[in-house]
Amino acid sequence: MSGTTTTAPAGKPVRNTPAGAWRRLSARRVRALARAELTLLVRNRSALFIALLLPTVMAFSLKSTADQADLSGTGLSVGTTVLPGAVGMVLLFAIYSNLVGVYVGRREELVLKRLRTGEADDLEILGAAALPSVTIGIVQSVLLLAGGAVLLDVGAPARPDLLVAGLLLGMLLMATLAAASSAFTRTTELAQLTPMPLMLATFAGSGVFIPLEIYPDRIAEFCRWLPMTPVMDLLRSGWTEQLSGPETLRALAVAVAWTALGGYLVRKRFRWEPRR
Repeated sequence: MSGTTTTAPAGKPVRNTPAGAWRRLSARRVRALARAELTLLVRNRSALFIALLLPTVMAFSLKSTADQADLSGTGLSVGTTVLPGAVGMVLLFAIYSNLVGVYVGRREELVLKRLRTGEADDLEILGAAALPSVTIGIVQSVLLLAGGAVLLDVGAPARPDLLVAGLLLGMLLMATLAAASSAFTRTTELAQLTPMPLMLATFAGSGVFIPLEIYPDRIAEFCRWLPMTPVMDLLRSGWTEQLSGPETLRALAVAVAWTALGGYLVRKRFRWEPRR
């Protein structure tokens, strides 16, 4: 949101932005900022490893877990267990975990503060920072889904609309929650730890490693309210068609609600300069 910048009593910069400024989003500025962010990502070997290789490595561990799991009576196969889980790994590592480090790092280096004094809108700054990771996530997901479908003999999804909806919602959710998580992360060192609670909860209760169909009904019902569970349900139902109409609407509503909550936290708590 272009406009003047003032400083609130707590030390958090606040813009005096005219109403409706969000309509002046500039694709040119977003491309320029995203290009700069991509350059920084390529130079950061550890971040590049997390974004490019770790999700693929974890996908192989998913295959081993699925081979040992008792899937009888769940309506699932090894393929329909592994492929959505592999996409879940991409969302968690390539987008969420990586972006928490990006937002915190750029804040601590005063990059966000400097950008905010220019023409770039807040949404442009945050979106451009996320764009390289999201692009990598899209490419990885497509490659893992295409290659895995062939290797695991899964075939094309019966409901590609649910698959696409789950992927797009998952990326938006993870980018939003990454920005929200960065508000509670004081240093770049802690940015490696802040994503862990959500990631562990997702591994255990959102069907990435273990499908919820294996869990007792009460535990499964509770887990369906976790942030990543509706995304995993939509991805998996792209092949299995297990979600009914009302269940699909519920999954979409839960995912949108978590995204809205993340957006609210970003709006209220996001830090544009180092925390003192």
